[in-house]
Amino acid sequence: MASMNRMLPHGRWHLVALATTIMPGAGWLAFFLLLPVILVVLLAFASTDLQGTPTWPPSLEGLRQALGFGILGFSDGNLRALARSVVQALVATASCAVLAYGVVFFILSRSAAWRGLLLLAVVVPSWTNQVVRAYAWMQLLGPETLLSRLAQQVGLVPAHLGLYPGHVAVFLGLIYNFIPYMVVPLYAAAQRIDWTLLEAGSDLYARGWRLFRHAVLPQTYPGLLSGVILVLIPAFGNFVVPQLLGGNKAAMLGNLIANQFTLSGDWPYGAALTLIMLALTLLAVVFMRRLGSRGDMVVL
Repeated sequence: MASMNRMLPHGRWHLVALATTIMPGAGWLAFFLLLPVILVVLLAFASTDLQGTPTWPPSLEGLRQALGFGILGFSDGNLRALARSVVQALVATASCAVLAYGVVFFILSRSAAWRGLLLLAVVVPSWTNQVVRAYAWMQLLGPETLLSRLAQQVGLVPAHLGLYPGHVAVFLGLIYNFIPYMVVPLYAAAQRIDWTLLEAGSDLYARGWRLFRHAVLPQTYPGLLSGVILVLIPAFGNFVVPQLLGGNKAAMLGNLIANQFTLSGDWPYGAALTLIMLALTLLAVVFMRRLGSRGDMVVL
């Protein structure tokens, strides 16, 4: 008993030290993550007064509007914005993955003295404000630019029109903004590739996609999965790039949410749309985790 009593102060001190270590991070997460989510949930179920200010008692009107049911009946506008967001995010993520593999293997083919500089060259543009980068693409994709003239000659856009605004401009903007988030984790995974497996695959007459699928993809799968999460989720909720480069032609769910909190002033409607986006994002993360836990099966 005496020895146990002597251990109690030490145990309590350990708990105090543990709580002191955890509290700053827990407080940060609670204030900047948990509290905003709680506020969004409360707003989504709030009513609005005649001035549009959120008020109580609770109401399901915001969720009804988010699902497309308005005063004039059902409208599929929200569903089309959601589908457009999913498609553009998936296409941007897939394009980033394909381009990132090429960039990563190009960097790995250079000498060690150049690899750090080349990787830095990929990352440095992301340090610039996203709005500035979007305006740069607006200038590059205007009607009289080289890219737009090439698109006019092959029939992608009508004469005297440019790639901006439109879906192509949004895709290019999303890829340009998020490809560093795919390159960095892929590069970290590719540095640990066992090149003897590629040599063995070549000796067994594996070429091209077959060699990549069985020798490269399994070894870089963790980096690819991390890159997909880092690109897909922000691309799905992005509103700056579609707003500036897409105009009214390529508005995504993020633009619809931003308009409710700024132009329309219908906060419960915007909060309900935000809840839908958060739910879809959570489902995507859970799906990615399941893929990560079964990575050895996925790449067979």
